[in-house]
This record gives sequence, structure tokens and C-alpha cells, in this order.
Amino acid sequence: MSNNKDTLFTIGQFAALHEINKKTLMWYDEVGLFKPAVIKDNGYRYYTYHQSSTLETILMLRELNVSISEIQVFMENRSAKSLEILLTEKMEELDRTISRLKAIRKTLINQKKGISTLLKIDLSKISIIEKEQQSLIVMNTTKDMSLEKEIEMVIAESKKRQLHRLRDATYGSMISVDSLYQGKFDDYSNLFIKISNQTSREGLHLQPKGNYLRAFCQGSWDKLPQKYNEILAYANEHHLILCGYAYEMGINELTIDSMDQYITQIEIPIKNEENDGIFLL
Repeated sequence: MSNNKDTLFTIGQFAALHEINKKTLMWYDEVGLFKPAVIKDNGYRYYTYHQSSTLETILMLRELNVSISEIQVFMENRSAKSLEILLTEKMEELDRTISRLKAIRKTLINQKKGISTLLKIDLSKISIIEKEQQSLIVMNTTKDMSLEKEIEMVIAESKKRQLHRLRDATYGSMISVDSLYQGKFDDYSNLFIKISNQTSREGLHLQPKGNYLRAFCQGSWDKLPQKYNEILAYANEHHLILCGYAYEMGINELTIDSMDQYITQIEIPIKNEENDGIFLL
């Protein structure tokens, strides 16, 4: 390279010097961000070595996802202080993006885990599982409330609690075991949204720790009464006393085309010494 700092570089030479496409330089010229030092009568653009630091600054800011308009404002008021402010803003944006991507990754992990579990489920099996205590947001409902109204309630409560989008939430419905024993299989009392990382339990329903009966019902919701009769028969045969509420939750809504494929997971606490059937609402 020539030691003469006033040497003129063609657009191709200057682009190669900074390892970019010459079309990038042409675009920067068109939008008024970075113009050549000389434009000769034949229209050819030429740049000088002195412009290298300016271009490198622009390229660095573009790598940081700074917009052209933001760069233009900065270049018009170029200083150490303005650069500090701009970089601080971009670091804060990057932190927000990282947090959002981490949340997306967590959602993907949970969805993948759920699908893996779904593929292994024996839908005909009633089993006993152990669960940890879980905090739930609950909303009152009745058997006469429309599905549209229930969805509106869940969405409104999710926004109120600043939760993730509805598709990322775990939500379902509750029916008391007393109603099940009485054969009132449509006597739903609450909707719920499952939450985590809550420091305060005020206003929350505590789904207790302990053993639960778990069963699955495939198909439309009108098949649930038959499944509950099977559950009650199983509990009676094994001398199990159910208590509290049955918690219903759809587990494959993202993967089905019709309600015939819909799977409802049902979990009901089994009464024992640790779980006396008292629930907080």
C-alpha cells in the first residue's frame, strides 16, 4: 500500500480494504451516510485513506444493529459522550433480547419435553403419581358460562398478572371431588392458570403436595363423565379416598386438527395423613 495518505482508492479498492461489498458503499452514498471524497466527471467514486476510520465506525455500529438513521444522528454529533450513550442504549437492547431469547428457549424445552412425554403416554392407564405443591391463579366459573367468556377471563387474568402469552401458559379447569362423588360431572367451579416463581401466595390456590390419581381422556369433553366413572371405580377398587378438586388440563392443543384427538389430563389428590383435603381458595 502506498505511504501517501492522499492516495485515491476506487470504490472496489476501498471496499476490498474494509472487506465489504462495494454495493454497501454505493448504498451508504445514496442514503447520505457516507459519501466518497471525490466523484469525477465520469461518475466514478473515489475514497481516501483518511475516510477509513469513519467507515470503520459505521461498520462497527451496523454490526451492533444500530439503524442507519441512528448512525446518521450520531455522525452529525460525533463525540465520546454521544458514543457512550449510543452504546449504552444498544447494550440495554441486547440484554432485553437475550432475556427474550432465554424465555423462548425455555418455552421450546418445555414444549419438547411435553411432546416427548405425550408420545409415551398410555391413555388407557390410571396411575398414582407424586406431585409437589403448586401455586395456581383461580377464577370462578359455572357450568352455564360460555367457553368464549371463560377464554376472556383467562386472557384478562394473564395480562393482569403479566404472564406469558396464552399459548405458553398452563391452564385448565377444576371440579370438586364432592361433585364427582355425587355424579355432577358438569359442576365446574374454577378455571386455573399454573404459575411459578411467586414470592407471595396471597390470593392464590395451593394445589397440595402428595399422591394423585392421574388419568387421560381422549376426545371431546362430553367423554369426560365416562372417564370420571372409570376413575371413581378405580379408586373404590383400590380403597383410595379422593379429595379436594380434580384438575383438568389439555396437553396436546398444539398438535391436533380436531377435538377427536384432544387429550385431557386429569389429576385428583388422594387423601392421606399429609393431605387432609383442605384447600385454600
